[in-house]
Amino acid sequence: MIMTDETPTPEDRPTPEDRPPPAASGEPVFPSPEPDAVTLAAESVPQPEPPPEPIQESVPVATPASTVADAAANVVTQPAPPPEPPKPENKKRWYVVKVQSGREEAIKEAIERRVKIDGLEEYFGQIYIPVEKVTERRPGSNKVYTREKKMLPGYIMAEVEYNDRILYLFRETAGVGDFVGGGVNRTPTPMAPHEVAKWMKIKEQANVKVVQPKFEPHDKVKVTDGMFKNMEGEVKELLEAKNSVKVQLTIFGRPVDVDLEYWQVERL
Repeated sequence: MIMTDETPTPEDRPTPEDRPPPAASGEPVFPSPEPDAVTLAAESVPQPEPPPEPIQESVPVATPASTVADAAANVVTQPAPPPEPPKPENKKRWYVVKVQSGREEAIKEAIERRVKIDGLEEYFGQIYIPVEKVTERRPGSNKVYTREKKMLPGYIMAEVEYNDRILYLFRETAGVGDFVGGGVNRTPTPMAPHEVAKWMKIKEQANVKVVQPKFEPHDKVKVTDGMFKNMEGEVKELLEAKNSVKVQLTIFGRPVDVDLEYWQVERL
């Protein structure tokens, strides 16, 4: 046996990575063959990509009628929206109401105030006082005056829903009489639409007219309209700027001066 003096260096010693894995019991261990240059060259060559697969167009298939019917039967039907509630019927009508003459505006305001206090707005529409505009020129003067003249003195037009509550409100208002055409257990007849349109139209007199009073101071006159109707008195003064006359009446045994329009008095 030949002995050598060469001692392996650390570089020559096998590392744990170079050592072959331990073999199972009874099986021989063979070293892995190293790939040759041809194999490495073949693996480095890029392989061509496979051609794309042809796209198959989908062909619609006819659905049997029974299948369509079954699908329609399974569809949940949305309930129809509920119908809108009908609008309440407008039961307001126009009526003529007898009131104290000369107080039409004050009575109108009193009724409107009580309607709000009692909460009866749903039964109340409006109150209208028919008037017309009159243009006048005084005798011996070039001044022209325009004023409003009541077309229905002592009456008002009321748009209301006639019922017991409205009737009670009107009757409990000072200066208000009855609905024209109504009475005990009798409902008044409302105005026709063409009558309402006629009275609500304000008429203006185009021509200037000269107003000539038919009486003089100290004349005896009789009141023909208003709250002092049928009372007699004496003319004290002609109020031309207001187209009226100051008449002295006896009320509760005492003389009282009252301003009245020309057409409200007549000479005795």
